[in-house]
Amino acid sequence: MSEKKMTSSRRYHLKSLLLQAGASMLEAEAAEAKTEKNKYMVESCPVLDIPGSMQELLELCRKIHQKIDAVDEERYDMATKVEKSDKEINDLKAKVVELNGKFKKPALKKVRMSADAMLQALLGSKHKVNMDLRSNLKQVKKELKEEDKDSVGDWRKNIEDKAGMDGRKKMFDHS
Repeated sequence: MSEKKMTSSRRYHLKSLLLQAGASMLEAEAAEAKTEKNKYMVESCPVLDIPGSMQELLELCRKIHQKIDAVDEERYDMATKVEKSDKEINDLKAKVVELNGKFKKPALKKVRMSADAMLQALLGSKHKVNMDLRSNLKQVKKELKEEDKDSVGDWRKNIEDKAGMDGRKKMFDHS
């Protein structure tokens, strides 16, 4: 506790000085903004001379409409630039959050739902989708060649034929 605490009167005095300095800065900014506005108005909007004849009034109206169109185009361009910048800023903020890893994935709840119900929820009630996968499969019948059946035969029959001396003779006698 080597630092001494500031007394409340000293703190109040410093606070009031800061507020006075801030107020004077705000007044200076407001005066500067007002002079800038007046300067812009003098440059952009000359003093209006209302002519006496109808033809001159129509010409003045045309000039004013042309200026209004030019200002609207500038305003539109500025608005699109601001929207583009805002979108870019939001994308960069998202990238920063993503890089920092502060985004936590929410814990997902287990939901008991059939595949049909899930597809119906995703696609809406208009689309009727059936998840009976076996009905969509192509039916294929397996056919064994007749030659294979004859050559393989029944193994029990071959063993019985070869059993005993008669069977062994048959193995060696092919005549």
